[in-house]
Amino acid sequence: MGEHHDHGEQGHASGHGHNHGHGHGHHHHHHGGGSHGMAFAIAVLLNAGFVVAETAASFISGSAALLADAGHNLGDVLSLLLAWGASVLSTRPASKGFTYGLKSSSILAALANVALLWVALGAVLIETLRRFWQPEPVNGLQMMIVAAIGIAINLVSALLFAGGRKTDLNLRAAFQHLLADAVVSASVVFAGLAIMLTGLQWIDPVASLIITIGLAWGSWDLLKEAIRMGLLAVPAHIEEAEVRHYLSELDGVTAIHDLHIWPMSTTETAFTAHLVMPAGHPGDAFVQSVSTHLEAHFGIHHSTIQIEQIAAECSLHAGHVHA
Repeated sequence: MGEHHDHGEQGHASGHGHNHGHGHGHHHHHHGGGSHGMAFAIAVLLNAGFVVAETAASFISGSAALLADAGHNLGDVLSLLLAWGASVLSTRPASKGFTYGLKSSSILAALANVALLWVALGAVLIETLRRFWQPEPVNGLQMMIVAAIGIAINLVSALLFAGGRKTDLNLRAAFQHLLADAVVSASVVFAGLAIMLTGLQWIDPVASLIITIGLAWGSWDLLKEAIRMGLLAVPAHIEEAEVRHYLSELDGVTAIHDLHIWPMSTTETAFTAHLVMPAGHPGDAFVQSVSTHLEAHFGIHHSTIQIEQIAAECSLHAGHVHA
């Protein structure tokens, strides 16, 4: 997320009086979010303008489906603003008060995004159900024209993030989200065409209901992942058992405890572990090798490894984090 840092202490192991060694592996890791400020700005302006126009058009044409699409697009504008803000905040350097910087702002943004989306979907669902009991005439041609404009705006906005989607998870999410919006707008075009051809007004609230349920279903995984991140769960792309197995197979490791893996942000992962080894462990080179492997094979960017030459019982709070 637009973050590029340089920690001078790469993979050092330091001896302590109680014969413990701490190794920190912090690697250069660049994310593209912060460098896409212009893309965020253009996408926000395009989509915000369209939300206003589409909301007005939904009342002029009488279409609940257009209102559903507008509600979702409003969620997108807020989502883009939050992602943009988080990408800027995540580049802030660490301080005494925030020793990790503000990287976790992207997790807060993800939680806020899902909450706002579901509030918007709830409002649209209430209006849609009202239309079933109090049907209103719908102008199918106006529905089609406005939704077609929506397709174009969403596709243009998606292209703004196409370049960075392979290296930044947040840009990829924005890209995929905007493409999905284009599909939703296309479904409104077909609903408008069906109303024009058949004159059946109930097609509009049915289309709105299908869109609302589809968007809720599609965002369910996002909701679960955002909550998991908020609870500092092991990131979905990492298998804790595989990391533990890799460490247990290392030469000289006799025990592992206080192993923790958690998200620092939506793109970066932190790790700590205590490795029990015989006296005279390899030190710096060993720790650096393990840290490099964890980043290359598991996507763990910030690792802290403590070498224990004497097996000691450590309580849960002993798994402290070294930033």
